[in-house]
Amino acid sequence: MDSRQSSASRGARRPRLRMLITVTVVTLLVALWYLLRYELGDHQETVWYPAAPGCDLHQGPCSASLGEGESVSLAIAPDSSIQPLVALPLAVRIDGVAADNVRVSFEGVDMDMGEHRFTLSAEPPDENGVSRFTGEGQLGICTRETMVWRARVSFDTPRGRVGSFFDLEVERSLP
Repeated sequence: MDSRQSSASRGARRPRLRMLITVTVVTLLVALWYLLRYELGDHQETVWYPAAPGCDLHQGPCSASLGEGESVSLAIAPDSSIQPLVALPLAVRIDGVAADNVRVSFEGVDMDMGEHRFTLSAEPPDENGVSRFTGEGQLGICTRETMVWRARVSFDTPRGRVGSFFDLEVERSLP
């Protein structure tokens, strides 16, 4: 009788053990996914430089000094207003340093809106050797009437990935 009871109790433990193993494996997979997402993100290894004070992307390009005569500037939609869900022409100018793989990403400052990344295409450098990159981006829509977005410009240089960020306030236009 004792052998029957012990084998019956072992049989009852197996479904619980399988369930605990499954929960543990799923938890480990979720943790691994978060770790990889964090490690593969753009701004973990990027050296960030603040924008010049008084920057307003609605009025024109904004710039940031990268030190030693190097700078980056971002211009968005020079001839139109900046609105959510509208294709926005993006132009990045990089002066004083060789740059590659230029990306502009938009993220909410006060609200998690995800990260919207856009890779820009290189244009021929001008006569002064200034690098130019262009492309299109788009802001997501928010339930708030006014949303503050952060535009992050990042790029590869011989000394590693560098970038700057520019905040802009966008009002949602109602139809």
